[in-house]
Amino acid sequence: MQRRKSRRPQGHLRLRRRHRPQHGLKWRLLDIDAPEIQDAACPRERSLALRSRDRLAQLMAPGYSIQWNGRRDRNKRALLSVTLPDGRDAGRVLIEEGLAQPWPNVGNVWCE
Repeated sequence: MQRRKSRRPQGHLRLRRRHRPQHGLKWRLLDIDAPEIQDAACPRERSLALRSRDRLAQLMAPGYSIQWNGRRDRNKRALLSVTLPDGRDAGRVLIEEGLAQPWPNVGNVWCE
């Protein structure tokens, strides 16, 4: 019996229900630097971090697809791209709205 070939595009990560981002998988968006919630250097950074987190949840609520190229960061988090139903990249939207900055970057712009 022949195995069926996957119809998913190369690099597309299909996550089991228990491994989806909302189910505790540790992950980080590729190519952006978002403000820190836990290790914020100033109150403004923490405030922006909460807004960024909430905005990302709002963007992903109607649906999304995740692309993972198999890389992880130094904290072993999966480095992902999130594509929204309208085709926009979630990280790019956060950057455009001032809730993240491109990575790599220089310094903490949140506390300037």
